[in-house]
Amino acid sequence: MTPLAALQATLAGEHAALYVYGVLGGRVSSSHQRALAARITAAYTTHRARRDQLTVLVRGAGGDPVAAEPSYQLPGPGRTPAQLAAAARVIERRCAAVYAEAVGSTSRADRAWALHALSDAAVRELSFGGSPTEFPGAPDL
Repeated sequence: MTPLAALQATLAGEHAALYVYGVLGGRVSSSHQRALAARITAAYTTHRARRDQLTVLVRGAGGDPVAAEPSYQLPGPGRTPAQLAAAARVIERRCAAVYAEAVGSTSRADRAWALHALSDAAVRELSFGGSPTEFPGAPDL
């Protein structure tokens, strides 16, 4: 995969993450599930910043940033706190996968940035109840 294609794929992943976190944020009770609501809000804020940075990186690489889709399929029903956390884990796992691809397809500052984002996604997945893996973002064999 070319560096530009990897950045575009990562940007597309961030568009999806923002959509899903927006839906999850609308479904979590900030008065009854304060900690979960705070984690979802923080994730949304982080992914929005990453999307904005990826837009800059894609343009810097000579590309036209891929646009967001009108909607995305949610990774589960997302009605109960457990389902909301499970959906967030799926999103972070998917983000880790696209960042792992970006790490393998980019170099220098872009690679360092993608590696940091990969690590951040893996840690965030843990904060939503995920299990640690040896190589976050690597495909299951």
